[in-house]
Amino acid sequence: MTAVAAGSLFVVALALALAVVHRPLGDYMYRVYTSGRHLRVERGFYRLAGIAPDSGQTWGSYARSVLAFSLVSVLFLYGLQRLQDHLVLGLGHDAVPPEVAWNTAISFVTNTNWQAYSGESTMGHLVQMAGLAVQNFVSASVGMAVAIAVVRGLARSRTDELGNFWVDLVRGSVRILLPIAFLAALVLVAGGAVQNLHGGQTVATPAGGAQTIVGGPVASQEAIKDLGTNGGGFFNANSSHPFENPTAWTNWVEIFLLLVIAFSLPRTFGRMVGDRRQGYAIVAVMGVLAVLSAAAVQLAELSHRGTVPTAVGAAMEGKEVRFGVPDSGVFAAATTLTSTGSVDSFHDSYTSLGGGVLMVNMMLGEVAPGGVGSGLYGILVLAVLTVFLAGLMVGRTPEYLGKKIGNREIKLAAMSFLATPALVLVGTAVTMAIPAGRQAMLNTGAHGLSEVLYAFTSAANNNGSAFAGLSANTPWFNTALGLAMAFGRLLPVVFVLALAGSLARQQPVPVSAGTLPTHRPQFAGMLAGVTIILVALTFLPMLALAPLAEGIG
Repeated sequence: MTAVAAGSLFVVALALALAVVHRPLGDYMYRVYTSGRHLRVERGFYRLAGIAPDSGQTWGSYARSVLAFSLVSVLFLYGLQRLQDHLVLGLGHDAVPPEVAWNTAISFVTNTNWQAYSGESTMGHLVQMAGLAVQNFVSASVGMAVAIAVVRGLARSRTDELGNFWVDLVRGSVRILLPIAFLAALVLVAGGAVQNLHGGQTVATPAGGAQTIVGGPVASQEAIKDLGTNGGGFFNANSSHPFENPTAWTNWVEIFLLLVIAFSLPRTFGRMVGDRRQGYAIVAVMGVLAVLSAAAVQLAELSHRGTVPTAVGAAMEGKEVRFGVPDSGVFAAATTLTSTGSVDSFHDSYTSLGGGVLMVNMMLGEVAPGGVGSGLYGILVLAVLTVFLAGLMVGRTPEYLGKKIGNREIKLAAMSFLATPALVLVGTAVTMAIPAGRQAMLNTGAHGLSEVLYAFTSAANNNGSAFAGLSANTPWFNTALGLAMAFGRLLPVVFVLALAGSLARQQPVPVSAGTLPTHRPQFAGMLAGVTIILVALTFLPMLALAPLAEGIG
């Protein structure tokens, strides 16, 4: 079987599995977030935290809860890293330096999981389990909670309440992420992933020497980070390490885990707004964009331009030889289309156009299907912008799901969309303008600019993957990327919750002959087109200076 045929079979099997799971998982998540019953373990959490689970919150109260939880999480994780040398299961590691601890705390709390350090040589088991793994769960659950609040804003009318953040947070963790991650960890262990508490410990050998046992709670953390679309591998090699990703079929499982929840949430959205066709339209756009991205990456990497790639038949530099170019390319597309950051190949070694596609995936706002929760509310913002543009073309007040998109709504949607590109472009420009930024570049010219652009694109979009070839563990990059991660996560959340609150207060407008149907292929095509056009208008000049210039050269 040729590499192209094997890669096509890999993608087809993945698409079929996601299609099979879409309906039952989407319906299950619908029941989770609409149920009036609280589990006993959940009631224990509520009593411990003093939460009234049956009380609703306005968008402002919901947003303040998200910000407060994020702040406390950052402080806790920062303190855990700084005190690592005084805690148990530290494996003899020193306290994490302040700038790295700050960057890491922001990174994992914002569901980015950018790592400016080598995991196995910096963090002990306690920090990995009680700090990073916990944030893999709750940061993903925060994204789902915000998405569900936005959907409630579209589904409800004449109310100020969007639900209860604390209930949504607990339910997302206890009823969705924990059970699936538990099963996924068992699958990865069966595939050969390591699951023990001996990683990094040095033990005496019978011959009188010493041997370092490399291991750790890898399988469970791998399942968590993939399911929650988080990077942050236990090993610096991430999912190319055989302890994290042992075989070709576990590679397929990991890609499936990256995509499964985000591709199933549109079904939940359709059920909550009372029209399943709306969910089908959204997931269709996600699917089309994802397929186009995967095909573009494969084309760039299998076209083998250049002397060495032509000789070996493909661009093999930086690829995992166990998986080959096609499977590595699918993983790269999936990880940049979601806010994951987990990698099984080095993106810096991709061809210029292949690496450019990976950047564009993140520049789309990661909405195909995007992060857990963040992908859904991101594409709903784009849907609002699309109906607004359609309304301008026909001279009619735009509506989405019976809600008018007026002056306030379009301003909030625009600010939610523009926040991330502003962080990317400003961060890249400032970095290239100061010596501290340029000195960290290991490459010059267009490729060096691509590395810096990729870093800020990954940070601001809460992706977490790295282009490599950049000394990012410096005071400047730890600080600047930390700010990009924080604002890239929290600004859109605040704007989108404000948008949801404004929509929830409206009285639905009756459907008329002039209402734009948002469940038909026409609207799905418009939404996909608007998404691509907005990204092109925003980033094309920078892309022309970086990956496109490198490719032409």
